[in-house]
Amino acid sequence: MPPTDPASAFVGLGSNLQDPSSQLRAAIGLLAALPQTLVERCSGLYRSAPIGNPDQPDFVNAVCLLRTCLGPHALMQHLLALETAQGRVRTQPGGPRVLDLDLLLYAGADGIQQVISSPGLELPHPRLHGRAFVLYPLHEIAPGLEIRGRGPVSALLADCQGQIIERLADTAAGTEKAGTSRSDQ
Repeated sequence: MPPTDPASAFVGLGSNLQDPSSQLRAAIGLLAALPQTLVERCSGLYRSAPIGNPDQPDFVNAVCLLRTCLGPHALMQHLLALETAQGRVRTQPGGPRVLDLDLLLYAGADGIQQVISSPGLELPHPRLHGRAFVLYPLHEIAPGLEIRGRGPVSALLADCQGQIIERLADTAAGTEKAGTSRSDQ
């Protein structure tokens, strides 16, 4: 049964094919069109090197906070459908992609983050705590956020040693400050 009061859901967005910045701006528009869902806030865009499979273009990433009456499994199904509609083809894990949408966290109307481990959905996202390309944009829109079972996002950033991430001037909302962060500085 879907929740009747809006839940908070953090969604990670990524792309490294077919004009990644444009892909993310289009994806934000698609998220806003989901049923019973409002895009409340989105981070700026960040560029980062691929992890695990370095022989591909850099990624552009962002994180959006949604308010939604969709349950976590239904929301995940919508995210997968949006990826497919934008041309995502899953050929290799960690490989290049037109669009990647990850449900990172889902908290009910009571504010309690859900913990789910089922086929097709694991919450909190199992790798978000060690990835600068998720943590920096997440920290931008929710600096005081704590990841259930992991701790504050601000503290988790320290565990991303050596991951270089660049805040782009090109954002979904227009031009903002750009900068480069290195997690070991």
